[in-house]
Amino acid sequence: MGVMRRHLIALMALALPAAIAAVAPSASAHVADHGHQPHPTTACAPVRPSAPAGTHVDSVTAVAHTGGTISFPTAYPAVGPIADVPAWCDITVTVSHLGANDHVKIKVSLPQDRSLWTGRFQAAGGSAYLAGDLTDPAPALVQAVKAGYAAGATDAGVGQNAIDVSGWALTPRGTLDTALLKNFSTRSLHDLAVVGKDVARQFYGRSVTYAYWNGCSTGGRQGYAEAQDHPTDFQGILANAPAINWDRFAIATLWSQAVFNEEHVQPSPCELQAFTDAAVKACDTLDGHKDGIIDDPSKCDWDARRLVGTKVVCDGQEIIISRATADAVRKIWEGPTTPSGKQLWYGPNKGANLDSLAAYGAPFVVASQWAQYFVTRDPSLDLTRLTYDEFYRLYASSQRQFHDVIGTDDPDLRAFARSGGKLITWHGQADQLVPTQGTVDYKQRVDGLLGSRNVDSFYRLFLLPGVDHCAGGTDLTNALDSLVTWVEKGHAPATLSATITQPDGATVTRQVRPFAAARH
Repeated sequence: MGVMRRHLIALMALALPAAIAAVAPSASAHVADHGHQPHPTTACAPVRPSAPAGTHVDSVTAVAHTGGTISFPTAYPAVGPIADVPAWCDITVTVSHLGANDHVKIKVSLPQDRSLWTGRFQAAGGSAYLAGDLTDPAPALVQAVKAGYAAGATDAGVGQNAIDVSGWALTPRGTLDTALLKNFSTRSLHDLAVVGKDVARQFYGRSVTYAYWNGCSTGGRQGYAEAQDHPTDFQGILANAPAINWDRFAIATLWSQAVFNEEHVQPSPCELQAFTDAAVKACDTLDGHKDGIIDDPSKCDWDARRLVGTKVVCDGQEIIISRATADAVRKIWEGPTTPSGKQLWYGPNKGANLDSLAAYGAPFVVASQWAQYFVTRDPSLDLTRLTYDEFYRLYASSQRQFHDVIGTDDPDLRAFARSGGKLITWHGQADQLVPTQGTVDYKQRVDGLLGSRNVDSFYRLFLLPGVDHCAGGTDLTNALDSLVTWVEKGHAPATLSATITQPDGATVTRQVRPFAAARH
C-alpha cells in the first residue's frame, strides 16, 4: 500500500464516529425498511433560518429520507451500514459572506418523528482539509440522527476533498484566497452553530436545549476554535486529537524530510518499524504490564542509537542499522530544533508508527499542502529536498503569516468556562499524525493561566495508551456520553474507558484518568 493511500485512509477515517464499524463498501446506497411504526412527523420542507451578522442565506433545500438500514457506498475508507435509523430530513442551507465571493453549504439532518428528537443539536467536525462531510448520506450525521440529535456539518465553501486544496487555496491570480481560509479556519463554524440550531428550532417549533460539538483532528481543532472564539455556541465540546497549533504543527511534521536530507539517509518503512518495535519492547513494562503498549511515552528514555548494528530483514534483504539512521530517528522523535538545540515543536511519541510522518520522499500530505499552497503559494515546491535552513524559513513564515488566522491555541478559556461550557479531549499516545505533546502543551498553558483546579471543573484531557490517530482500532463510544452527562447532570468524568486492540490482536480495556501536570 502506497504512503499517499495510507495517509488518505487515516485522514478520512477521522470524521467517522467510532461506533461505526468498517465493512466492504456496498455497490450502491440503499435503505432497508425494518418496520418502523408510523408516528406524527414534521414535514420535510425548507425553512428560512437566521444567520450571523455578515452572513447571507442564499438558498434552502429539503430532502426526505426513509428510515431503516443505511449503507454508505462512497465512504472511504469503507463504513458499515447503520441499522434502525428513523426517517429523517436533510435541510441544506447555502450561505455567502459580503465580499467573499463564496458559497458555503450547511447540511442539517433531523429525525422527522418529533418524539425521537432529544432536543439536542450535534455539529460534526471535519478531517484534514475537509471542513465537514456533506455526502449523501453522511455517516456522522446519520449516526447522530439515530441517537436522537439534530445534526449538522459545513463544507466551509472549500468542497469535499480532504487532501487537495488546489481548487480553493489560491485565486486565479495565484494569491491566497483569504476569505475561504477564514471560512475554513473559523467563520463557517460559527455559521454552522447559529444556522444549524435555528433550522432545528423552526423544524420542531422549539429551541435546542443543548448543543454539542463532536470532532477529531481538524474536527478537534474546530472544537477548540469554537471554545476560544464563540464560547456560547456549544454547551459541550468533544474535540479529540486536535490539530491545534496549526501554524507550527503543519510545518513541524515536515521535519523528517530535512533530517533525511541533511543526515544522508533513506530508511525504509521496515527500518523505521524496527525502531518503533524496539522502543515498545524496551518501555512496555514501565507500567508493570507487558501488553505491547507504552502507557506513557514521556517516561520512555530508550535511545534509538542502541539499535545501531542490529540486523533487520526488509523484503528479503538483510539490513544493518547504521549510526546515521539511528541519529535521524532520534532527531525525528525529539522534534524540530534550532541549530543551538532549542526545541521548536514536538515529534511523534515513541510507539507511534513513523511511516506516516517520517516516510522518506513522501512528506505528510497535510503539511506539504500547507507549505506549498498557503505558506509559499508555490504548488511546485519540492519538499522532498528540504534542508534545515529551508525548514527554519518555512516554520517562521508559517507562524508569522498564520498564527492569528489558524493557530487555534489561545489558552484563555475563561469566557467558555463562565458560560458553563464543558470540554473533553482525548488524544492517543501512539498518534502517528498529530503529535500528542502539542495537546499536552496547550493544556499546560491553560492550567498555567487559569489554575489547574479551576480548569478541571470545565476542561479535561485524557491521554490514551496505545491509541493511534483518532482511535483507529479502539472503542471509545463512551466519550460523547460522558460529555453529555457532564453538561446535563453535572457529573464530570473521572475516567474514560478505552478498549484497545493490541499488536497481537487481543484487546485490553483501560480506565484512563484525566491528564494532570503534577503526574508528569
